[in-house]
Amino acid sequence: MTLLALTPLLLPSWLDPEVIITSLGNWALWGVALIIFIECAIFPVLPGDSLLFAVGMFTAMGTIAYGGTWTTVAVVYIVLMIAAVAGNVAGYWVGRLIGPPLFKPRSGLAGKIFNPTHIDKTHVFFERYGSRALILARFVPLVRTFVTLIAGISKMSFRTFITYTAIGGLAWVLIVTTAGYFLGGIPAIKANFELACVIIVVISLLPMVYEWVKARRQRSEASTH
Repeated sequence: MTLLALTPLLLPSWLDPEVIITSLGNWALWGVALIIFIECAIFPVLPGDSLLFAVGMFTAMGTIAYGGTWTTVAVVYIVLMIAAVAGNVAGYWVGRLIGPPLFKPRSGLAGKIFNPTHIDKTHVFFERYGSRALILARFVPLVRTFVTLIAGISKMSFRTFITYTAIGGLAWVLIVTTAGYFLGGIPAIKANFELACVIIVVISLLPMVYEWVKARRQRSEASTH
């Protein structure tokens, strides 16, 4: 059973992180960086979270190597962080320049991916969390792409955008890749890669759980006054 076979999207095997990394060979890191860039920019169905986890895991196993161990880890972090932030910057300008036409109702796969309802849902997310949405959404598949496009469409100040999206991008890569690096060495996970799916889901949901608990507590305190 593959990792992505457990996901609700049921993506094809060629988007399985294991397949991608092993098929790219020595170009694995650069191929993953390109996929991360594309997902963060405009194509939300790519497996960003699981790829970051897998890269961390394969780095720990020595499959991805650039000099010594710590040199490799540093290169992986730097390359993937640049890809994530650069992807969001590209998505911001796509949204700012051609956002509304991009989300016109249409049929086929493009119609499903760029469905106008995604914009409405992301607007609600943005209105609730403000600029912090650029950080929180980074850990939520699909939303992290659309929230970037929304920032561009709404013509958010680029200075504000780049500040929050950079924080989110650095945190996302650091947390998920590091989790793969350390947890990937656990025999149970190494032998049963699909267990990583559960870990990724938990990591992705933590920021949202925190905000939900915080909002609920604030409502509770407000109702008592």
